Amino acid sequence: MEIADERGVGAVTMREVSSRLHVEAMSLYNHVANKDDILDGMVDLVIDQFDLPEDTGNWREAMHRRAVSAHRLFQLHPWVPSLLDSRKSSGPSRLHYFEWVLGTLFKAGFSIDGAGRAFSLLDSYIYGFSIQQSNASADGEATAEEMAAAMLESIPVDKYPNLYRMAMNSMQSGYDIEADFAFGLKIILDGLERILKESH
Repeated sequence: MEIADERGVGAVTMREVSSRLHVEAMSLYNHVANKDDILDGMVDLVIDQFDLPEDTGNWREAMHRRAVSAHRLFQLHPWVPSLLDSRKSSGPSRLHYFEWVLGTLFKAGFSIDGAGRAFSLLDSYIYGFSIQQSNASADGEATAEEMAAAMLESIPVDKYPNLYRMAMNSMQSGYDIEADFAFGLKIILDGLERILKESH
């Protein structure tokens, strides 16, 4: 995971892992079959850290806690979202995660179709938001305020007044990415809650 955090998941090779562990590359095959085994294990290690509260009695609170914890972990390990859904096999932590989400939604009263769609919608938002955030910061350590200031220099205010206004606001008041994430998550949970009530 350290290799992926530092240089991206593409840098995770049997040779690189063995070098990091100070062992011969061939000795890794005593523990894993191939690189895919390593990637599957990395995914499972991250998922194992998701906040999956048991028996809260409140599906919305449970989904909120799960989403916030996943987003936090994706900020620490930005390679995870794109890797998660590309894996063909699932380790015990990932299977438990699937079971927990579906069980929580079923217990709340969602139908099979409703639970599947709610699960997909929430994950699409969490993954998509995290990937967009990661891409925005991939070219350097510039803050949102610094990026807005640079944008202001190239925006003719008379031609793009709305864009100029938004960039000016970001530069002056700062950009709170956590508030943005919470805003979108609330809208999704509000919508799911309304759909659940209408279905009964």
